[in-house]
Amino acid sequence: MGKDGKILTVDTINPVVKKAEYAVRGKLAMRADEINQAILHGDTRYPFDKVAFCNIGNPQQLQQKPITFFRQVASLCENPELLEHPRRDLLKLYPADAIDRATTLLEHIGSIGAYSHSKGVPYIRENVAKFIERRDGYPADPHHIFLTQGASAGVQLIMQTITQSPSTGFLIPIPQYPLYSATLTLLDATPVPYYLYENKDWAMDVENLAGSLRTARDKGIDVRAMVVINPGNPTGQCLSQDTIRHVIEFCHKERIILLADEVYQTNIYYPEQRPFHSFKKVLRSMGAEYKDQELFSFHSVSKGMVGECGRRGGYVECTNIDDAVLDQLYKMASISLCPNVHGQIMVDLMTNPPKEGDPSYPRYREEYDAIFESLKRRAALLAQCFHHMEGMTCNDAEGALYVFPQIRLPKKALAAAKEAGLAPDAFYAFEMLEKTGVCVVPGSGFGQEPGTLHFRSTFLPPEELFTKFCARIETFHREFLDKYKD
Repeated sequence: MGKDGKILTVDTINPVVKKAEYAVRGKLAMRADEINQAILHGDTRYPFDKVAFCNIGNPQQLQQKPITFFRQVASLCENPELLEHPRRDLLKLYPADAIDRATTLLEHIGSIGAYSHSKGVPYIRENVAKFIERRDGYPADPHHIFLTQGASAGVQLIMQTITQSPSTGFLIPIPQYPLYSATLTLLDATPVPYYLYENKDWAMDVENLAGSLRTARDKGIDVRAMVVINPGNPTGQCLSQDTIRHVIEFCHKERIILLADEVYQTNIYYPEQRPFHSFKKVLRSMGAEYKDQELFSFHSVSKGMVGECGRRGGYVECTNIDDAVLDQLYKMASISLCPNVHGQIMVDLMTNPPKEGDPSYPRYREEYDAIFESLKRRAALLAQCFHHMEGMTCNDAEGALYVFPQIRLPKKALAAAKEAGLAPDAFYAFEMLEKTGVCVVPGSGFGQEPGTLHFRSTFLPPEELFTKFCARIETFHREFLDKYKD
């Protein structure tokens, strides 16, 4: 019995819950929320008027506008009585293709307030399969696609299913998105890190993979799966087709399941030099020898030019997975009843947007391209901003929504961080938040090569504010170095 007679205390909860950490919404983000709320309630002590939440890829929080067609269809599905109005009246408010899409979706869904099939609405899964076929040039089976509550729920479902015991190991990149390390902690499974090479634009190396695998297996770890994030989070690199092929060859040789996190597949800023290649496409191109290589691929409506994070829509495609295992995945999905239907609708729209010749296509194309070009400009600006600061280097973001600069701090700053009981990169990030209102995430939350310090920042603040945004950080950094210079 705990204090005040409580049965449930921090000492009696599941210990893995206490061990799990998710830096993207950790202590820094909580402090940022406190500051933001204080400002909203009239507190004027801070030298800024709002917090820039650059800790998480949440585009619409930072004023990215929703795609109009997507919201039009969603609003009609939410208010189906509108579809009962005479079409000529409805056409004054909605384009014809939005009306037709909503009508078709509701014919297959029924009420969006009802449970759907546990794997997701069959009609939407069929559209996702068609999207994958168009993207890759190879067939996709809608029965092997599970719609999920964002990609994160799909990742957790698959990792939970793969984990057999605490000795089950997963190769994960370092740096990595902390969903993976946190989930492994909750599952009491074993992370097996493999390092990306910062001095080679965060490249992967199969020899490094082999070394990590060998070390883990020598310790008795049953390494069963490998996580690849492409484009990278937090690192922003895009894998070449040759690299993907080498990874598949490695996993096939070593009997390792592949988990391909591809949620940033449309955030590719230099497609001429480094286009996106899905793991599914490369795997299918490799011939009959690889027909049994197991692969789970994840996608989401939260990223790209869609940015509908709050809708919680995503999917996982299962490639070369045993039918009996698919039945178990279906059982697990059924325990949660179904993914939310609003998110499923957004998955349908993301994978099947307006086509050329549709009434909504010109506006859709204009909005999509404007977001893409702005993200590309902001990615270059922020990388350049950090790269030119004293004691800092920053690789360009080829894709995704982040940069991950390395920072070299003076000895006095390291000593001050130790005295404050903080990791040095966390100390720097807290100081940045208090002085500028910019919330980033320390590199220690993602993992980093020993002896190096980083932080991750999105480049999502509105473009019209970007010059001031960069100037504010530059001023802070200069004053921080002056304060702690050796």
